[in-house]
Amino acid sequence: MNFDYDVIVIGAGHAGCEAAHAAATLGASTLLVTIDMNKIAQMSCNPAVGGIAKGQIVREIDALGGMMGIVTDESAIQFRMLNRSKGPAMWSPRSQSDRMMFSKLWREILENTKNLHIWQDSVNRLLIEDGKITGISTALGVTFKAKAVVLTAGTFLNGLMHIGPVKQQGGRVSEPSSHGITEQLIEMGFAADRMKTGTPVRIDGRSVDWSLTTLQEGDDDFHKFSYLHNVRRRLRQRPCHTVYTSEETHSILREGLPESPLYNGQIQSIGPRYCPSIETKIVTFADKNEHQLFLEPEGETTTEYYVNGFSSSLPINIQIRALETIPALKNVHIFRPGYAIEYDFFDPTQLYHTLETKRVEGLYFAGQVNGTTGYEEAAGQGLVAGINAALKIAGKEPFTLSRDEAYIGVLIDDLVTKGVDEPYRMFTSRAEYRILLRQDDADMRLTPRGHEIGLASDFRYEQMELKRRQRDGLMDFCREFSVKAALVNPYLEEVGEQPLKQGVKLYDLVLRPRLTIEILAKGIKPLADYIEENIEEPRREEIIEAAEILMKYQGYIQREQLIADKIRRLENVKLRGKIDYSKVNSISTEARQKLTRIDPETVAQASRIPGISPADINILLLLLGR
Repeated sequence: MNFDYDVIVIGAGHAGCEAAHAAATLGASTLLVTIDMNKIAQMSCNPAVGGIAKGQIVREIDALGGMMGIVTDESAIQFRMLNRSKGPAMWSPRSQSDRMMFSKLWREILENTKNLHIWQDSVNRLLIEDGKITGISTALGVTFKAKAVVLTAGTFLNGLMHIGPVKQQGGRVSEPSSHGITEQLIEMGFAADRMKTGTPVRIDGRSVDWSLTTLQEGDDDFHKFSYLHNVRRRLRQRPCHTVYTSEETHSILREGLPESPLYNGQIQSIGPRYCPSIETKIVTFADKNEHQLFLEPEGETTTEYYVNGFSSSLPINIQIRALETIPALKNVHIFRPGYAIEYDFFDPTQLYHTLETKRVEGLYFAGQVNGTTGYEEAAGQGLVAGINAALKIAGKEPFTLSRDEAYIGVLIDDLVTKGVDEPYRMFTSRAEYRILLRQDDADMRLTPRGHEIGLASDFRYEQMELKRRQRDGLMDFCREFSVKAALVNPYLEEVGEQPLKQGVKLYDLVLRPRLTIEILAKGIKPLADYIEENIEEPRREEIIEAAEILMKYQGYIQREQLIADKIRRLENVKLRGKIDYSKVNSISTEARQKLTRIDPETVAQASRIPGISPADINILLLLLGR
């Protein structure tokens, strides 16, 4: 038995799994410690991955060589591309997963990852000497040594669950919470606080009158999460359903408010703004007569359904009575009630962009311990923390992602620069360069970076380069091929398009909003022949879509890239260690305090700190001699 490792990862949730897999793949001897090996990568809330902006994060994880996209595709029971009515910068993939299969696949991956070992136990103390991490000690009395530790404890740090007046310690239902680490770190000077999240009731699908619900089918096309062509959806696809609450529902919920931990003072911690409980909805949106709920299957064969939109900490009897007012759920049987959970988190401004803590060298934080919410945000952080832990051990340069490079870069920069005052959730609106950060091209942005550090495989890199060549070849063909008006006009009129007055390049037809390469290929044989002969079948639709997006949105993309390049110049102006902010009297007291506390790496990061004005930035540039 080995008790000495390069990297130890605490917690096997979505952050911990990515961190452990990345560190081990990069050659670090890695130990993953989890309270229960049967709950690895547990989908403790919604059995789904992706969504608005979150789906982009998963595609970025996959492009870098992480595993969440692969696991999601192979456990998917429904896939949808959200926001298709908007431009491609807003398209966001989302997948419903088989909860048990998702966990099973992750465990198989981890058990077969070279350099990675798993230990079932609870960590109650970090070992720290002279400001450096040296290992951990556990509840079973075992000591493990390590040069780096990644803390990804999720909701388990002093986790406390609430169902009405009932309080129960735990990180999830039937799982114990973890104690000791928060208290130790606070003693060392770390700033910590409490957050709250919640999960809805689970119901038995056999008790639902499905004829009174609205069917919501998934997409049946080529889209998925992983860029690897040999990864696919294996399981039987299942629909979701929608129903609505009513005034009668809300009346019963209001009855329960005096017993709601959220409203009677039992819960004091910070809750999520963008995924509120049903009781928060009826209070905040008191004028609304109904709220939409989604009935989402938990697996390929199970009768268990997740009631998305009905997160609650109300007493069990109130939850059941409220559900019974919905016609389709009149005879509902529940498997378990919804509950709220409070847990500890640490102010993320105490971290570098590598997610290493500023107070303890070699200690990394990732996931909900940084004040975020969501599997995807956690996994993205875990990947970056695991990469950096391994690189640090190997004496290599750290790995960071910029805001114009990845949603993961936006996420981490927001956390370490601005901190959090509520559970952080990613949205496309948080990314100022979202036209550059589309879900269709995360491989082009990030696979070269993942390959450079050794996480993305040679096979993945070669597939990306092949896609690039075939995409660019198709674009060149469209630019060079001339279309004669007499030959194409009958087809244009047939599909309801304005005929040409003279010949044009094929590229000009692609730019028309209602025309696609697929539509044009049906009426222009040389285009169809080119596609048949030059673009491989398994990824043909993906490559055609990628080329089409670049052609149709080229002007927008180029304009945003120019802005990003301009801002990037400030990213290259290093600041950390060059100025004693306490002595700069020409900037505000608030600016001095925040610059000292956050210690930004660059002038660009300093400019994003709330409370730092453009005038303050100009003074810093003057002091740097710029």
